Amino acid sequence: MDHNPRTGADVIHDLGEFPYPFEDDEFDMVVSNHVVEHVPDVIGFIEELHRVTKPGGIIKLVTPHYTNPDWSSDPTHRNHLNSYSFSSFLKDRQVFDFYTDTELTEISKHVSLLKLWRFLGIEFLVNLDNRFPSMRFLRKFWEHYLSFVMRGKELRFEFEVVKNNE
Repeated sequence: MDHNPRTGADVIHDLGEFPYPFEDDEFDMVVSNHVVEHVPDVIGFIEELHRVTKPGGIIKLVTPHYTNPDWSSDPTHRNHLNSYSFSSFLKDRQVFDFYTDTELTEISKHVSLLKLWRFLGIEFLVNLDNRFPSMRFLRKFWEHYLSFVMRGKELRFEFEVVKNNE
């Protein structure tokens, strides 16, 4: 599915228009590669992906990190995203529980860094929380204090869909 008919997508639909032309619980997996940074309503977009994905299904998202030097070169980018941009959908990490009732379970998140920082092992340290959740402070420290110097490239998220009727 894409908004641009020149992409050759099977379904042409404006991703800012809800609902999407799919049935509830239609897909086992939804993959969104470099889409969420373009949509006008991030919460609505995730809610729609959640709606069309079966309970226990997987949502995979790939997006530029907001410090990616190439982010601003695309005039269609609307949303700056980081490692915590989807916390409102995670039951145990919500800052504001009134934004949405949509619930996801985070399976993994990975941020790739520019080559120098990858070579020096910073990327490994930032993503260590995937293996050892107690090391989450390293990602948070990088996001809050170091990401403007040790810039991110791309974020990859994988979520499991949680629905009340499970």
